[in-house]
Amino acid sequence: MRLTIIGAAVAASTAGASLPTHAQPTGAAGIEEVVVVARRLEETLPQELERTGSRVTTVTSADIAKGVFSDVSQTLQYNVPGLYVAPNSGQFSYVEASLQGSRNTDILWLVDGVRMNNRLYSTTMPLDSIPAHMVDRIEVLEGGQGLFYGSQAVAGVVNIVTKEFTDRFNSEVSAGVDTNSAYNVAGYVRGPLGGSNFVLYGSIDKASEGIQPFRDQDFQPSATDRERGFDVKSAGLKLLHDFSDDVRLSFMYQHTDADVELLSPMLVASNVNSRDEEVATVKLDYRINERVDLFVKGYWHDWDTRYTTLNNSLENPGQIEVVYDNAFWGFEDYGVNFLTRFKGARGLEYSLGYDLQRYGGQDDVLLIARNKEQTQAYFGQIRTSDDFSKKLHLSLGARYNAPSDAESATVWTGSGRYDITENLFVRGVVGTSFRLPSAEELYAIDPFERGNPNLLPEKAKNLNVSIGGRRSVGSGGFSWELIGFARNVTNLIDFIFDEELELDQSANVPGTVKVRGGELALRAQFTAALASRLSFTRTHSEREGAQIQRIPESLIQAGLEYAPPSNRYGVNVSANHVGDVFVRNFSGPVQYGNYTLLDVASWYYVDDARHHRVSVRLENAFDEEYGRPGTGFTDADESPYTIVNLGTPRTWHLNYTYAF
Repeated sequence: MRLTIIGAAVAASTAGASLPTHAQPTGAAGIEEVVVVARRLEETLPQELERTGSRVTTVTSADIAKGVFSDVSQTLQYNVPGLYVAPNSGQFSYVEASLQGSRNTDILWLVDGVRMNNRLYSTTMPLDSIPAHMVDRIEVLEGGQGLFYGSQAVAGVVNIVTKEFTDRFNSEVSAGVDTNSAYNVAGYVRGPLGGSNFVLYGSIDKASEGIQPFRDQDFQPSATDRERGFDVKSAGLKLLHDFSDDVRLSFMYQHTDADVELLSPMLVASNVNSRDEEVATVKLDYRINERVDLFVKGYWHDWDTRYTTLNNSLENPGQIEVVYDNAFWGFEDYGVNFLTRFKGARGLEYSLGYDLQRYGGQDDVLLIARNKEQTQAYFGQIRTSDDFSKKLHLSLGARYNAPSDAESATVWTGSGRYDITENLFVRGVVGTSFRLPSAEELYAIDPFERGNPNLLPEKAKNLNVSIGGRRSVGSGGFSWELIGFARNVTNLIDFIFDEELELDQSANVPGTVKVRGGELALRAQFTAALASRLSFTRTHSEREGAQIQRIPESLIQAGLEYAPPSNRYGVNVSANHVGDVFVRNFSGPVQYGNYTLLDVASWYYVDDARHHRVSVRLENAFDEEYGRPGTGFTDADESPYTIVNLGTPRTWHLNYTYAF
């Protein structure tokens, strides 16, 4: 039965390809559509990069609403071809991620253009406290993107864009519950305000108990907290003022307060990370004349966490041992970015920029000395416009990075797109990218590991090429794209056991990570009511001839949607198959992966005006048991054994939304 259902969805999808996704209006039918205020230099950068050869996938707020997603990790898990995302323990948890065969460390995460990657640890993904309710769209840029975005954009960039400014007043409130005792309340209001524009949004996501994060057999008697909870509160304010048609000033402030449990199958009575995160930006867009645009951005990102761990005592049963009591770990990241664009003669455009980042932090849990670093970068690009050619678009650029506590790095990127016909195109990106060492890799002073201030940046050579096309058929159509990618990463940073010091020492290890892979992305619009999608990604990510751990060898994503425009309901079926993955623990390589998840979501507008919407989602419909292996230690003699950190079991979600 399971294979029949999944096979039907995949078979339907194979007829189509990646046609652009357009958000459906959430307001009343027949009411004038809300128009987003025109975007300026930074906001249009992903589209400019796509025009000259980069591949960009956009997930819209409509996609999030249809899928009834609460956090960003689940949204990405089902909606981005080539991106593997595996949440550690359901919503608002750490994730394992890979983009086109990359490691966690090779993906740069942004919110409204602000770097969100943890400055302390390169492997810690910043998705455990980002709700989906505030998202307007998510832009995923594939391939090396170090030219404009800097460190860690080795395999690509994920830019999470919060609710945008509009020239029409609109608002939305929603509330939801699920069968894992979680609930959420969210809302936003936006529109004109005098001569300005504003956006105000907020959300609460909470589960007092939540899911069981490990298998029954993994728990030792000493572990008494066996259901993982979370409490995530976010709020944001955005303001925009156009002093004239040419001068715009905008401001964004977002605050997140989160208590996220990190459980273990042994000893733990309570283990909570209490987050306090703030992001702020001030942006100036100045159109000097018809040929010259200037953009200036100042940003501030403050991420503070208090770590509290209470263990059950093995020596004195019934007593609690305080392992950490509000132990601090966190970082501060702030800086300024300048970008200017010149429209030259003969269809050429020039971009020049300067980037200053200052950051530092410390960790009192895994000991990292208090530190402060600074990175300056100078970058530029030349690209062609439609005046040069309406069919051929090319670009070439370079970036020089000068960090205070690591060696400098220079990268370059060339890209191009050629429309062979109206329905057939080729495009590609070639160049280099880099990753600067993290604070852990530079400054760790833990008894079990030490940093190395003499580390070199990791460097990568990238190649992404594709051919694709589209065709209209009646009231629908289909599109397809075949993608190939290759990446070589050198100067690898890893922790190697030092026999003399008897601890792990960070170092640039010899060898090259070689990534080779391909991807097929298809999408079809059969009728006005029926659409489908399918993507298949195959990768080989090897070092010295051996596959790298935590990177799946294959990934299949498929979906089928039925939503008659004249009716008030719709149904969305999504399937996600993860191929072979492995991880090393005390016993050697442990295989996992090879699981298929199926989600079914539906929505119904209660009224003809489409103000009231009720949505239902069945997550993991077949109740597949899947997860990531790890290592536990027995109560009896502390001997190691394999545990599995479980994903979300079969779960029902119910959500109500009122838009006005």
